[in-house]
Amino acid sequence: MISSAQMKPKKIVLGILGVLGLLVAIVLILAATKPDQIHVERKLVMRGTPADVFPYANDFKKFVSWIPWTELDPNQKTEYSDPSSGVGAWYTWSGNDDVGSGRMELISAEPNKVVHKLMFIEPFESVAEASVITKAVGEDQVEVTWALDQQANFGTKIMCVFMDFDSMMGPDFEKGLANLEKLVEADAQAGTGS
Repeated sequence: MISSAQMKPKKIVLGILGVLGLLVAIVLILAATKPDQIHVERKLVMRGTPADVFPYANDFKKFVSWIPWTELDPNQKTEYSDPSSGVGAWYTWSGNDDVGSGRMELISAEPNKVVHKLMFIEPFESVAEASVITKAVGEDQVEVTWALDQQANFGTKIMCVFMDFDSMMGPDFEKGLANLEKLVEADAQAGTGS
C-alpha cells in the first residue's frame, strides 16, 4: 500500500506538469491570434527632394552610411555587388551579435520607392521586405517612409507573444531616418545633391 507521504511528491510533479501544460496552451492560443504579417514603419519630413533621398536607398554603399546597425559593429565585414546600385544590386554583412549576418538585394527602384529583399542568416534565418518611400511635401521638403514587412510563421508568432517588433525596431528606424536627414540636408545645403 502507498503511503500519503509517497503520494505527495507525485501530486506535486503532476501539479507542476499541469501548470506548465496550461502555460504552453495559453502561449499557443495567444500566438494563434497574432497577425500573419509583421509591419514596422516610421516617417520623417526633411529638407530636400525625393531625388536627394533616392541615392541613399538605391546605392548600398550610401545606404550603409545611414542605417543604425552599421554603428553597432564598425568592424563588420561587408561585400557589395559591382555596381552597388540599381535593381539586382546586393550587399552582405557579417558582424558581432548585435548585427548578425545577412544579405540584402535591391528588387525594385522607382524614383519614389526603393524595395529591398532582406535575408537574415544569423542570429536566426528569416526573410523580409524593406522599402524607402518618398513624397514631396511643399517645394523643399520630402517625407521619407522607411518600412519593413515580414510574413510571420507560427514560430515568429510565438516570439510576438513575448516581444513587440514595432517597439523593438521602431527606435532603430527613427535613428536611421535622423541619420539620413543629416546627410540629405547637408547635400541640399551644399547644393550638390547626392
